[in-house]
Parts: sequence; structure tokens; C-alpha cells
Amino acid sequence: GIYGGLFTVQEAAGIGATGTLIIGVLRGRLGWRRIRSALIDALRVSSAIMMIVVGAFLFGYFLTITQFTQQAVEWLVHLPIGAYGVLALVMVGYFVLGAVMDELAMILLTVPIVFPAMMQLGFDPVWFGVIVVMAVTFGMICPPVGMNVFVINSIATDISLTDIYRGTMPFIAVDVVRLVLLCAFPGIALWLPNLLL
Repeated sequence: GIYGGLFTVQEAAGIGATGTLIIGVLRGRLGWRRIRSALIDALRVSSAIMMIVVGAFLFGYFLTITQFTQQAVEWLVHLPIGAYGVLALVMVGYFVLGAVMDELAMILLTVPIVFPAMMQLGFDPVWFGVIVVMAVTFGMICPPVGMNVFVINSIATDISLTDIYRGTMPFIAVDVVRLVLLCAFPGIALWLPNLLL
């Protein structure tokens, strides 16, 4: 449905949830107690996400009225390490934050500060968006914390954290190569958007 253009990602999520509910009820495996429990869990997750969004909005407003964003942009733009040095510094920041923060919170809190500086340094906005998303997801599997590693460990309880971290190493190596290639050759990330625009 998504690839055929019949509905958006959000609509697909709703259709998938509705289909799952119908199948569960028809097969007799989903009673009112389980439905209520699932709705409460969904409400908790949605509330947590909305609290992050509200907090990021308030934080953004605070940054605006204190003019911190403008000062941070000026500081980043005038660092004596060049545009790609600033980009490398920002990527390292995302790797570190990715180890300890949720990806949505990280993007909402940092992009308003970093994005204007990257635009002043001459980077393409679409390319930078791709780089940020990749850096954030990379940070989510990086030691020492890597939040996604703990998610995997909570599901696969019979596998130790050490083994999971060891298993992520090939992915980390490939992600580093991918990020280096995308930074060295921005056209890799831009050729499809350029075809569509």
C-alpha cells in the first residue's frame, strides 16, 4: 500500500493496527483484558513521545528568547577547523548523544542549533538531514550505552550484552564507511531527491 501510493506511512500504521485487532478478535486470542492492556501501553508510549515534543518545543523557545541559537551558530561557523571539521565535530556529538538519548529527543533538541550553522557553512539541507538521521541511528548502537542494544537485550534475555555489542561491531564498521562515503560524495544522498525535484 505504501509503495503503491495508496496511503501514507501513518495511514499504513493505522491500517496495520486495525488489521491486527480484527485478526486477533476473529481468532479468539484477543479479549477485552488484552485490548485494554495494549491500549494502556500505547497511551504510555504516545504520552512519552508527546512529552518529548513539548519539552523540545519549550527548549526551542528558551533558546530563541535567550538568543543562544544565534550565539551557537556564530561559534560553530567561526571555528578555525573548516566546514568539514565542524561537520566532524557535530557527528561526534551525535554519536555521543546517541549512546544516551532517544533519537527523537536528540533530533528535536539539536537540529535547531546545528542546522543554521551547517547552512551557513554551505552544506545542502537534504544531505545534512540524511547525515543527521544516519549519525543518530549509528549512535543508538554504539558502546558504551547504545540504547538499541538494551532494547535487544530486553527481548533476547538469553544473550549477554557483551555478545550483543560484539554482534554490532560489523554494523558499526559499515556505518562508519557509509558516513565517510556520504560526507566525501554528497551526490550519493542527493541524486534521487534531485531527480524528484
